[in-house]
Amino acid sequence: MSEKYDLTPVELELMEILWKIGQGTVREVMAHLPASRNLAYTSVSTILRILQQKKILSAEKMERHHIYLPILSKPIFASHTVKKMLNQIFSGNSVELVAHLMDKSKLSIAELTEIQKLLDAKKMETIQ
Repeated sequence: MSEKYDLTPVELELMEILWKIGQGTVREVMAHLPASRNLAYTSVSTILRILQQKKILSAEKMERHHIYLPILSKPIFASHTVKKMLNQIFSGNSVELVAHLMDKSKLSIAELTEIQKLLDAKKMETIQ
């Protein structure tokens, strides 16, 4: 699996913002950080440039600023991250992963019903 998908917590935090807003300058990304989050402009700029070097972001020069755009989509990142976790922690056993999630999560009846619908739909898809 590509190291490109290994994001540090702060890289992931900035990517979550860019996935949400679609694109942005360093200042626009900073504006979406929680008020309690104290990251310097230079730190955010450096991290965005690192993400650009990893080819997770692209950057377009507009006057004196760079506008950063995600290249890596959140669904692709999530898929690779879950696959990596599945292989590393559960030896590729999906049943163990699901059993762990079911056991360790406090699921409501509505959530269990929704999960059952997803399982039923997947079962029907597999049969056809």
